[in-house]
Amino acid sequence: MDRNRKRVPGFAAVLLILLSHMTSALEVPLDPKVLEGLPQPPTITLQSPKDYIFDPRENIVIHCEAKGKPHPSFLWTRNGTHFEVEKDSKVLMKPGSGTLVIDISGEKAEAYEGTYQCTAHNEHGTAVSNSIVIRQSRSPLWSKERNEAIAVQIGGSLVLKCRPPAGLPPPVIFWMDNNFQRLPLDQRVSQALNGDLYFSNVLPEDTRSDYICYARFPHTQTIQQKQPISVTVLDNSPDGERRPRFMMPQGTTSTKMVLRGETLELECIADGLPTPEISWQKDGGELPSSRMSFYNYKKTLKVSDVNEADGGDYRCTATNNLGTVHHIIQVTVKAAPFWVSAPRNLILAPNETGILTCRVDGKPKPLITWLVNGVSLQNAPEDHTRKVDDDTVILSNVQSGSSAVYQCNASNEFGYLMANAFVNVLAEPPRVLTPPNRVYQVITNRPALLHCASFGSPIPAITWFKDSQTSVKNGDPYVIHDNGTLEINVAQPINSGKYTCIATNNFGIKENHVYLEVKEPTRILKQPEYKVVQRGMSAVFECRVKHDPSLIPTMTWLKDNRELPDGRFEVNMESLTIKDVTEEDEGTYTCIMNTTLDQDSASAMLTVVEATPPPAIVYEKPDPPTDLELTDQTERSVHLTWIPGDEHNSPTEKFLIQYEDLLHQPGVWINLTEASGTSTTAQLNLSPYVYYSFRVLAMNHVGYSQPSQPSSQYRTNPAAPDENPSDVQCLGTMPGDLAISWTPLTGFQANGPSLEYKVLWRQKDTGEDWSWQNVGNASQFVVSGGPVYVPYEVMVQALNDYGSGPEPEVVSGHSGGDLPLSAPDSVHVMVHNSTLAEVHWEPVSFPSVRGKLEGYKVYYRRESGLHETEEDAEQRELVLTFSGNRSEGRLPGLQPYSTYNLTIRVLNNKGEGPPSPSKTFTTPEGVPGPPSFLNAINPSLDTLTLQWGPPTNNNGRLAGYTLKYQPVNNTNELGPVKVMTFLANETTITLGNLNSSMLYKFYLSAKTIKGSGPIITEEAFTVMDTTVANRQVDIATQGWFIGLMCAIALLILVLLIVCFIKRNKGGKYPVKEKEDAHQDPEIQPMKEDDGTFGEYRSMESDTEDHKPLKGSRTPSNGTVRRDESDDSLVDYGEGGDGQFNEDGSFIGQYSGKKEKDTHEGNESSEAPSPVNAMNSFV
Repeated sequence: MDRNRKRVPGFAAVLLILLSHMTSALEVPLDPKVLEGLPQPPTITLQSPKDYIFDPRENIVIHCEAKGKPHPSFLWTRNGTHFEVEKDSKVLMKPGSGTLVIDISGEKAEAYEGTYQCTAHNEHGTAVSNSIVIRQSRSPLWSKERNEAIAVQIGGSLVLKCRPPAGLPPPVIFWMDNNFQRLPLDQRVSQALNGDLYFSNVLPEDTRSDYICYARFPHTQTIQQKQPISVTVLDNSPDGERRPRFMMPQGTTSTKMVLRGETLELECIADGLPTPEISWQKDGGELPSSRMSFYNYKKTLKVSDVNEADGGDYRCTATNNLGTVHHIIQVTVKAAPFWVSAPRNLILAPNETGILTCRVDGKPKPLITWLVNGVSLQNAPEDHTRKVDDDTVILSNVQSGSSAVYQCNASNEFGYLMANAFVNVLAEPPRVLTPPNRVYQVITNRPALLHCASFGSPIPAITWFKDSQTSVKNGDPYVIHDNGTLEINVAQPINSGKYTCIATNNFGIKENHVYLEVKEPTRILKQPEYKVVQRGMSAVFECRVKHDPSLIPTMTWLKDNRELPDGRFEVNMESLTIKDVTEEDEGTYTCIMNTTLDQDSASAMLTVVEATPPPAIVYEKPDPPTDLELTDQTERSVHLTWIPGDEHNSPTEKFLIQYEDLLHQPGVWINLTEASGTSTTAQLNLSPYVYYSFRVLAMNHVGYSQPSQPSSQYRTNPAAPDENPSDVQCLGTMPGDLAISWTPLTGFQANGPSLEYKVLWRQKDTGEDWSWQNVGNASQFVVSGGPVYVPYEVMVQALNDYGSGPEPEVVSGHSGGDLPLSAPDSVHVMVHNSTLAEVHWEPVSFPSVRGKLEGYKVYYRRESGLHETEEDAEQRELVLTFSGNRSEGRLPGLQPYSTYNLTIRVLNNKGEGPPSPSKTFTTPEGVPGPPSFLNAINPSLDTLTLQWGPPTNNNGRLAGYTLKYQPVNNTNELGPVKVMTFLANETTITLGNLNSSMLYKFYLSAKTIKGSGPIITEEAFTVMDTTVANRQVDIATQGWFIGLMCAIALLILVLLIVCFIKRNKGGKYPVKEKEDAHQDPEIQPMKEDDGTFGEYRSMESDTEDHKPLKGSRTPSNGTVRRDESDDSLVDYGEGGDGQFNEDGSFIGQYSGKKEKDTHEGNESSEAPSPVNAMNSFV
């Protein structure tokens, strides 16, 4: 209403009269079948945000979606004037929608900047969207400037200015060096909120010439850098220690204004030596710990979700060992308009009265203006049935055809709010929304709720009949609620039958039938009893149950409230048998009988004793207490006294007090409290709306007594619920849906009749009001049609005829998610070496994840090798998953000299998003694989021919081959190594000048510019010289040769006998003299230049692995010295490393290493044997 318009005299009194006679506004039903046939004014269902910054590389999409009956048409204004969409070829309006798609390719994007507003219209009214400001994102270049080199004395303070260009939206600032490494920040060095770099005191390591400020513009994904700044730290006149002084903000006080709901950011940066520490406090109050967080080593204080109470003086204190300095920041909290209560849609019948309220608040106080169908009320046609008073519109005696959409606009200097609310005047006959012939099942003595949800205009009146004859009236045992639900407080079998609800208004009548079945409760007739069983015997617990024959029962046994262990347990319908019991079987056994509507349970203990226990005093359960009496009776408490029974040689440990609720659960005794074994009285806390009866059981170490006789009955009056449902949860099932569930209260917890639940929900951090729905006899409610994966707050409150439960706790959750919308971009790959690369990407925005972010998946495939002769094989796609919000990852195990292709997808709890644009990269050359084969052919007396094949994997451009070979004589000693090299196109060689009848060992490897690859080996003999062999056979058969051998053998035998005799007499023989002369064999010098080699050994002999070889020395400590030769043959034999000695001989597999001269160094490598020592070399 115009604030300048004169108020109508007595308007407040008229308003009170109208409200007292106003008919309740009808709520729109959720049933789509009902909505489908109803005329409805337009409702805006989707619109773009008020401030829309677009990327000039993409189309502009301005959303405007609306619903209504008939479906609305759409119009747009731009900068306050009509926007003729159809005349602009670059602008497209989606069919059946008001959403605009503007193609700005080849156009100046600035031409489409401005303020847009959408209207949705049908014959029943016009809805209006928010004013949407469209602006182009900008990433301007850094202004050209020349940074002078900075020199500062050690210990002094320093500020490096960033001054980034003003972008839209503002850029993200960070400092890096020339190697794109972020500069380390700590308590001494920090980056301010404006991007400047502050040094509280400088150190020598701060000297560098590449302090570079970078600005990243989010929308355009561009990064710009400032010219590097050079800083030199001097030490010719160092600054001494000094008290703290604030570098920013300066002075003793400053001011800060923040809007309600936003985040307050305060920072204080001080210089000083030593580096000062920063602390914060609020004068006259406490910091909001639940919404407060510190950053930048406590130099920055952030308070989220600011409210009016956060205003005041904030004091930051800088302290070092020389003193303290303070700065006060005076914070003022203002507020853009926010909803207290937004106007809601009304459905009115003809001649009814309705009211629209638009309650808003803000600082300064917002100005409220009303519009109808998009036109200000001052310019709208006069309507005598409409009265306006600031934030209230009253519509009196409405008529058919007066439907309209009202807009409430609230604004102040910090923003505005606008809401549409339609008034739909309908004349509709009743409809019953509860499904027909629904069957309700309840247990005897529990409440029953029979629903009759209806819709009509005006609101239908509901009446109930039983068995189509008896009229059901309000009164015991029936209660008819305002929403039409019929409640039976204490259902009895006589209440079973057919119930008919009839909905009536001025335009018709509608009836619906439902059925009630009252079932017998499930009861345990014979409970399991306490058992004392000898070890090795069997224990049997009985549990006989009575239940309603129409319900299917399920019997479950538990041990100590857990599932029975596997093994010796036999479960029958009415018993549990434990065979061959042991001490582990001791515990409490519980039988639970479940049906679809109720359950009952009972427990007993099992004690296992020795097979032949010694004679002892007989211990028994105590006798039950007697003479129960109730005194000091109040609404919520009563005093119970009793007389204990005989203890039977075992002192009473405690008394268990139970109660029976004759109203809700007759026949069921429930544990209420316990009293000590010496007590004879207890103060009992009671609940409302319960018909109590009490009994007491005594317990000693044997077990519980039989229950006492019940006390007299005591009834408490009904009251509002004392508690709300527990285990409230909210989670998304389908995209956009929110399933709210809870554990219902029991009849005992209801505290009164007509127990229902008020379910409230709203989107988190949006400031919108709570939506709510009353739900009866249920444990779940689903909110459908909401946005995908947004945070929600929910509450569930219990209520009955006597009031509502306490204020419920707020539970948070998310609506249902969906697959991610966006793919990571800015993908680039850094190749570290021939087998390892590192991929970087820009993480996707949080809204596009549409679910819980689980990580990123990198898909990569080797497309081909870079060598033109290599045959490419089909390569499978490889996948690496990087958990969390990552922006980089490493790709190991790549093949050298190859081309790879990769894409990245974001992963949430629903699945993977679309792939990023494909990225191709190549790996550099590496060492080649081993030659494919090596064969020795055509042996002769002094020649051999070698043939070999190129490597299967070149891993680069093949440069050639290296061949090494050496002879192995009859005593398994190695000869000198010869080395030959060949070009890449050579694959055969004939070796000459070889010895006849000689075994040769060959080692071949391929090489690229990166080096030699693994070797392969081959062995071959030259042809034997038959003439020499024949001559040797002739000598061996001569008689003189045989005689000579016999003489030598005889001489050796004589020498052995002489040595034995001399040893027994204590004499010394030559060997003994040598041992005495050289006590330590390690000090004996080794020949390094005699050309001897190690002994040739078979790799198949495991027993020889740790024996020292000929030509090697094994010191007493079991170590050998490492050979310093750099030439090696890798992967020979079973994986040992081959090694060449300094004279060129190969000794890896055939012999131990020779001990080095003392001038060659003192390093050694320990190993249990020379062979193992060589195998340990790398």
